[in-house]
Amino acid sequence: KPLGVLAVCWLLGRLLLALGSSLPTWLLVATDLSFLFFAAVAMAYPVLKVKQWRNLIFVPMLFVLALLNGASHWGVSNNRPELALQSLHGAVLLITLIIAVVGGRVIPFFTTNATGCERLPPKRWLEVLSVTTISLLVLAAFVGFSRVPAAAMVVLCLIGALANGWRFLRWGIQYSWGVPLLWSLHLAYAFIPLGLLALALYSAGYLASASTALHCFTTGAIGGMILAMISRVTLGHTGRPLQPPAAMVPAYIFILSGAVMRVVVPAVWPQYTPWGIALAGVFWMLAYGIFLIYYGPMLLAPRADGRPG
Repeated sequence: KPLGVLAVCWLLGRLLLALGSSLPTWLLVATDLSFLFFAAVAMAYPVLKVKQWRNLIFVPMLFVLALLNGASHWGVSNNRPELALQSLHGAVLLITLIIAVVGGRVIPFFTTNATGCERLPPKRWLEVLSVTTISLLVLAAFVGFSRVPAAAMVVLCLIGALANGWRFLRWGIQYSWGVPLLWSLHLAYAFIPLGLLALALYSAGYLASASTALHCFTTGAIGGMILAMISRVTLGHTGRPLQPPAAMVPAYIFILSGAVMRVVVPAVWPQYTPWGIALAGVFWMLAYGIFLIYYGPMLLAPRADGRPG
């Protein structure tokens, strides 16, 4: 039931924003924000109940995400497009931060379990540096990238790129190539250090727009990680072996190729930007279309192992 309520809140927010232009603004905003606030409460309850304090960090993250969403609505309603855009940029970096935290926990764990490779113990200072740099960039995005001294942005982004890149390379990607559920996670995460590097290049004046970096985070890290995780979690939570349908291999390739297309074409061949965006969109739809075709029946049917759920 709580999951159903969250799903309804999310869907209602999307529908009203798309179709409810005649409704009061406050109702549209409240409906849109309700999902994130309820999600934060729904997450806080089990965390507090079982005292899993290490997971409590995601609760304030969801509240901050809701505040950024609210700030973007306020910017639109009060003719402050720059505030709306900065809030959206901050939200993108905050979701990237969530991926960095979760990825650091699950990707090396999944890799070791599936391949039997030795898991390198995490370096505490590297973990802290990786997430701290992205946390500071959330603030920089909300303030506005152009309002932060360029030199500070370059240094911060380069440190973040190096830290997250080194962290990523310690997780055993070289052992993952025979396991699609693994390499899809690894390659999606790789877009985080690449995005930070692109943001450094933008701040240094080598890229014309921050869009290149932001699309590394959105189409690459976020889009790729969502597909990789839901295709894995669905199998586990429906009582099936962790062996995805063979069709998911091209789906992973489509989502990652679409991200490369969306990032590289506008940056390197700007005259072909419309084609790059269109192809990236087609690849995105193919990837998630394959997921729906193969995983939709799993999600609508009872668990394969007969357990409740």
